[in-house]
Amino acid sequence: MRTLKRLIYLSLAGLLLFTGWLAYHVNASVQLPVVPYEFSITPGSSLKSVAQQLADAGVLHDSWSFVLLSRLTGVASSVKAGDYEITENISPAELLARITRGDINQSEIRFIEGWTFSQLRQALNEHPGLRHATANLTDREILQLIDATETAAEGLFFPDTYFFARGSSDVEILKRAYRVMHHHLHTAWAERAIDLPLADPYQALILASIVEKETGRESDRRMVAGVFINRLRINMLLQTDPTVIYGLGDKFDGNLRKKDLLTDQEYNTYTRRGLPPTPIALPGLSSILAALNPAETDALYFVAKGNGESHFSRHLTDHNRAVSRYQKR
Repeated sequence: MRTLKRLIYLSLAGLLLFTGWLAYHVNASVQLPVVPYEFSITPGSSLKSVAQQLADAGVLHDSWSFVLLSRLTGVASSVKAGDYEITENISPAELLARITRGDINQSEIRFIEGWTFSQLRQALNEHPGLRHATANLTDREILQLIDATETAAEGLFFPDTYFFARGSSDVEILKRAYRVMHHHLHTAWAERAIDLPLADPYQALILASIVEKETGRESDRRMVAGVFINRLRINMLLQTDPTVIYGLGDKFDGNLRKKDLLTDQEYNTYTRRGLPPTPIALPGLSSILAALNPAETDALYFVAKGNGESHFSRHLTDHNRAVSRYQKR
C-alpha cells in the first residue's frame, strides 16, 4: 500500500512539475532569428507541419510542445493559411493564438479604371501571391467558371483594390470583382434618369466604358455621357475613337489613321450606328453613374483641349472651330 501511495504521489508531483514546466515554456518569449520575422502557411497545412517548420527556423525550441499545447487547448485543426509577420519576440502560446485566429498579412491586387480584360488577366498572371488557376483558360471558360451569364468578359469586373491571403486562387478575385461590378451597375440602373436610350444594364455598361476611355476628368464625365446620349437619341453615329482603337486590337500601333476610321469593323462607331457589341474597358463607378445620369445638354460634339478638359459644342461649325483651336494648333 505504501509503495502504491508513493507511486501516486510521485506521479502527481511529476504531473505538476511537467504542467508547470509546460506553462512556463509556452508562455516564455522566444528569441526570433530576425525581426521582423515573416513566414507563410500554405492552404491545407497541418499544425504539426507548421510546428516543424517553425522549429526548423528557430522560432520554436521544439515542435512537440507546440503541438501538445494546440491539442490541450482544442485548436489543433484551426490553423489559418496566409502570410504572417512577427515584429517582436513572442511566446509559443501567443504564436499559436495568432495562427489560429488568422492574424495574417494580406496581399493586394489593383485593377485600374480603363484597363481591358487582357490587361486585367496579365496583372493576375504576374502576381506572385496568387494561385493561377485561370492562366491557361479562355475568356469564355473563365466566365463559365465564375458563373457569369454574359458571353464576353470585357468590362464585367469592377476596377478596385482587392485584398486576399497569399495562395488564394485568382478565380476568387475574379468572382469578387464580377459581383462588385454587378452590384454597382444594377444599383445605378435602378436609379437611372428617365427615358434613356439604353435597353438594359449591359448597354449602360458599354456606354460607361466609352465614357471612361474618352475622359479622365471627373467634371467632364456627365457632359461626355450627355453628348453620346443625345447622339443615340437621334440615331447619330457616335464617332468615338476609343471604340475603333479597341476593335483594331494588336494592329493598333499608337497612331489612329483616316483609313482606320473608314474601314468597317464591329467596333467602328464611324461606320456603324449605335453602341458597339461589348464594353471596351473596365469603367469606374463615376463613369457608370455618368452614363445613367448624364448631364442635360444640347451638345452633340466635344473635343479635348489638351489640358485634360473638353470643349463641348451644339453645332458642327462651332465644333470644327474648336478642333482647329485645340487640336491643330
